[in-house]
Amino acid sequence: MTPVLLIDDDAELCGLVAKSLMAEAMRIEACHDGAEGLDRALGGDCEIVLLDVNLPGLTGFDVLRRIRERGGPPVLMLTGRTDELDRVLGLEMGADDYLAKPFSTRELAARIRAVLRRGREPARAPRAPLEVAGVRLDPGTMRVWRDGEEISTTAAEFMLLQMLLQRPGEIVGREEIARQVLGRPHIPYDRNVDMHVCNLRRKLGKAPDGGELIRTVRGAGYLFCRALPQ
Repeated sequence: MTPVLLIDDDAELCGLVAKSLMAEAMRIEACHDGAEGLDRALGGDCEIVLLDVNLPGLTGFDVLRRIRERGGPPVLMLTGRTDELDRVLGLEMGADDYLAKPFSTRELAARIRAVLRRGREPARAPRAPLEVAGVRLDPGTMRVWRDGEEISTTAAEFMLLQMLLQRPGEIVGREEIARQVLGRPHIPYDRNVDMHVCNLRRKLGKAPDGGELIRTVRGAGYLFCRALPQ
């Protein structure tokens, strides 16, 4: 069974989620405190963390930041349905996905499988490195460099960048990105794809002409710019 760590101070919710996800071949370990959850997340016994934003002690954002600093497991944030700022901030800090409460356990299970699939997919991808405009990506090792300097990415950011580098100068639509990277259709007003693009832009820096390496094509999607002629 897939080991899942749920960090949420709602004990009743944790019990319901644990019972429901057993039928999805997932084993839920729950804790209700941020500090304890962080210790367990970094202990190496779970494949994914379900992390509530509002926790006693360390907040969900504190826990997420420290998991990312230590290279811990993927994180799916749990937020209030109207808390768009929390969702945006979580994605900016490196969350792999988010789900608004209240949620169905069927959707939660689907989101968990999609996040885990993203982390495993590059191992089956073509192993030939890609290099465009000073950005080099190695599918075999899931490593990325910009002008020789290594850059840390989440699994979602890696898959998104790989899609764009495979088709430089070509528009890749949000719907295609959502299906391949997030494992679900694109939802209007869902900023998940946009935030992953923003994170990549920040990490990769500017193009040689001072513009963005990943260009937005309004109403269509994104494209990765080709190297400028010398």
